[in-house]
Amino acid sequence: MLIDTFGRVATDLRVSLTDRCNLRCTYCMPEEGLQWLAKPDLLTDDEIVRLIGIAVTSLGIEEVRFTGGEPLLRPGLVGIVERVTALEPRPRTSLTTNGIGLRRTAAALKAAGLDRVNVSLDTLRPDVFKALTRRDRHQDVLDGLAAAHEAGLTPVKVNTVLMPGLNADEAPDLLAWAIEHDYELRFIEQMPLDAQHGWKRDGMVTAGDILTALRTRFELTPEGAGERGSAPAERWRVDGGPHRVGVIASVTRPFCSACDRTRLTADGQVRTCLFATEETDLRAALRSDAPDEEIARLWRQAMWGKKAGAGLDDPTFVQPDRPMSAIGG
Repeated sequence: MLIDTFGRVATDLRVSLTDRCNLRCTYCMPEEGLQWLAKPDLLTDDEIVRLIGIAVTSLGIEEVRFTGGEPLLRPGLVGIVERVTALEPRPRTSLTTNGIGLRRTAAALKAAGLDRVNVSLDTLRPDVFKALTRRDRHQDVLDGLAAAHEAGLTPVKVNTVLMPGLNADEAPDLLAWAIEHDYELRFIEQMPLDAQHGWKRDGMVTAGDILTALRTRFELTPEGAGERGSAPAERWRVDGGPHRVGVIASVTRPFCSACDRTRLTADGQVRTCLFATEETDLRAALRSDAPDEEIARLWRQAMWGKKAGAGLDDPTFVQPDRPMSAIGG
């Protein structure tokens, strides 16, 4: 069991498979990209599967989310998914992706046992997409979403970040589009994980702003706290249901007290939080032939030291040194 001093139990593992990405989103990294991790520093496929196996069989992990960077850039992704879904007990599995490579991989991922996907898409307008991501790949993302739905990687969830002056006016249109295509839309407040450290709290589109915009066109009925559980998204039924929309208010409505996540970076570091400033090295233990029991002990020790919260609403908050592409979303 991965428990911390505040009584929270981590059952959800986020695994970053690579720090590389084929987009250059303005809220994540600079246009020229970043200095990527050297290949020897990355965990191998076998090391990833071994660590996930320890987490599932010895530490109580019930759900595994594959992230990046862009996880579809990992050459061995399908094989990793297949091996992880063969574990006993079988964890629930999902993938967070920008969707660009999903059209060609969705069927194979479903066959390997992947349960569902989250796809990042911030706009319905190709020109705005290009401005946000610095790449002209909007149609590829739409095609990837359709392929995921057709393959049965459902519910297909769409993650959207709204930014002033770019796409802040699109909330109602995005929700109408998601309902039309049977996707579950989730708005995420912009978080301070950009490599340029250009994030400013007073310039962000808040959860309150988003809900106000949505209510100009839709009736929103909040789900009860019992239905939310430890999920980061607050959800509302749209026009009485069955469709729902979620808002992840990491900055203005922190949910740290219910957090059930532990994170593994692409280079084998345990992070207790996206905004943690410390890491625990499991790669070194793996490569020094430590037994599973020792690796599990190190993981438990790391999670025991998890802090109460990230404090994003605190003006004294210090942004982590590692950008989101290196940590995993």
